Amino acid sequence: MDLHLKNKVFLISGGGAGIGAAISLGLAQEGAIPVILGRSQPDVDFWAKLQAIQSQSFFIQTELTDEQACVSAVQKTVEQFKRLDGLVNNAGVNDNIGLTSSTDLFRQSLEKNLVHYFVLMREVLPHLRETLGAVVNIGSKTAVTGQGQTSAYAAANGGRMALTREWAAALLADGVRVNAVIPAEVMTPLYARWIQSFDNPEEKLAQITSKIPLGKRMTTAEEIADTVVFLLSPRSSHTTGQCVFVDGGYTHLDRALT
Repeated sequence: MDLHLKNKVFLISGGGAGIGAAISLGLAQEGAIPVILGRSQPDVDFWAKLQAIQSQSFFIQTELTDEQACVSAVQKTVEQFKRLDGLVNNAGVNDNIGLTSSTDLFRQSLEKNLVHYFVLMREVLPHLRETLGAVVNIGSKTAVTGQGQTSAYAAANGGRMALTREWAAALLADGVRVNAVIPAEVMTPLYARWIQSFDNPEEKLAQITSKIPLGKRMTTAEEIADTVVFLLSPRSSHTTGQCVFVDGGYTHLDRALT
């Protein structure tokens, strides 16, 4: 299936690692041009792989909690490519800011996990109106299931889902589509480090995967990326305001199945 993405330009926050990296690669494989926003330079091997697929791939070092840095990143992208066709709000971290944490830490977590979604969306909007672009917000099952001891991250992800519906409604007349993809358990380098923090990592991982209904395995970053790329494409031209759970049934299917 041709997704009609050739030479289209997409901003991906946190697009150099984990799920974001898989999304960048997926877009490049479809002929699109990924523009990665991130605090740190991408891994050398990943960047070489991405450049081999799409030589116009672009990286802008960006502190996403700095509003002016986000504004500047969007400006640089449009100056470089003269167009912008979509946004993937992806960057964030489950930082375990729970009910025993300070109010300042809670606010800081929202800055890291939600506020830049709004800032980037606001800045790209004039350009997406011109190209009839699309947006995908990456969320988390914590907004629906809770997790315990991660109030701020859960709140941020609830906000991401709410903003997806709000922006989809607000932009109907502009022809700009907004959807979300909601993962549950995805094996990324960050997740792997978390697993290794347990005394028996293999046992902990087995406990988690045993509760994933479809295949009793982790979702791959590529499976998340495939859905994101499709939602960004004209092939999903009448889909907006949706929160799509790519999680092997983890969030919604009966636990009796596991």
